[in-house]
Amino acid sequence: MGGSSGASFAPGLEGVVAAETRISGVDGEAGVLTLAGFPVEEISGRVTFEEIVYLLRHDELPDAGELAAFRTALAGRRGLPGATLELLRAAAARKVPEMDALRMAVDTSSLDLSDDPALDLVARFPVIVAVYHRLLRDEEPVAPDPSLGHAANYLYMLGGERPGEGSVRALETYLNAVSDHGMNASTFAARVVVATRSDLVSAIVGAVGALKGPLHGGAPGPALDVVFEIGSAENAEAVLREKLRRGERLMGFGHRIYRVRDPRADVLAAAAEHLFATNGDKELYDLALQVEKTALRLLEEHRPGRNLQTNVEFYTALLLHGLGLPTDLFTPTFAVGRVAGWTAHCLEQRAEDRLIRPQSEYVGATGRSWTLPEER
Repeated sequence: MGGSSGASFAPGLEGVVAAETRISGVDGEAGVLTLAGFPVEEISGRVTFEEIVYLLRHDELPDAGELAAFRTALAGRRGLPGATLELLRAAAARKVPEMDALRMAVDTSSLDLSDDPALDLVARFPVIVAVYHRLLRDEEPVAPDPSLGHAANYLYMLGGERPGEGSVRALETYLNAVSDHGMNASTFAARVVVATRSDLVSAIVGAVGALKGPLHGGAPGPALDVVFEIGSAENAEAVLREKLRRGERLMGFGHRIYRVRDPRADVLAAAAEHLFATNGDKELYDLALQVEKTALRLLEEHRPGRNLQTNVEFYTALLLHGLGLPTDLFTPTFAVGRVAGWTAHCLEQRAEDRLIRPQSEYVGATGRSWTLPEER
């Protein structure tokens, strides 16, 4: 039963353009991701995360003076309200999952915001994740170090030691590469909330809730699990063939948008190669390369024409593992990067000031008549 407007039904809003944005663009057919005018492979490995945040907000990279001021402003917003710390302690005592704790903690940010809540949220995300990670392990939180950059401070608060330059560069490359990705589910959720003229914190809480779902943010861990399951290169073909025979999806391959190789995979592959060459398990890296090579060959053999290529999840898992992060931190760390895009989209949507109100197509019964309960 169609609506009076004549609008056509698109399941999952597939192919529907819901916004115009200057923040990022995704061309799935060509395998191109553009971040505010820059190809993702051009910029991710070269700039700091602070520069990416500035770029997404202001549509230009900062000069040296602007960058120094922005870094100081971001570092000065890392403090968490006391109520947030109390909530995180209570959540840790109950072993609440990390993404649930992040969602709850972000909500408490409303208790103490500056005149730039978007920047407050970007600054606090890694602090929340690091504090909660330590509390879950019965370790006391490490206070943020204002002398460290955004990525370095995150690693410092997680481990309690100042990280090496190679580790910081690897993490910054990752955070930059995942900072925004078009109208994905969590970004759309944030824009819908803020389009009602609701507050920014509510919009970001909605984004975290959307990211928590395994169809959006939950696959990097399983992608690495397959590599561990295989164990050695000579097992790769047999294990992967059996998974395909059982109809299982090979995690880390294929993408809803990209019909060719995910450009972020190349960015993270280069970052992982450098990280593992200087500071990591080179045998694991070599095994992952062999698994990837075998998986791509078998996918083409079993599912010809679908062009299932390596996606961002595969090298996300390898890179974050190389940085010493356990799998339960993979999705929260993704959020640490993606909050840059979420907040930029919220500011853009707020400036547009237009309610997002799609239609629905009613397919239920019609012509029903009410009767008394005893007559039903």
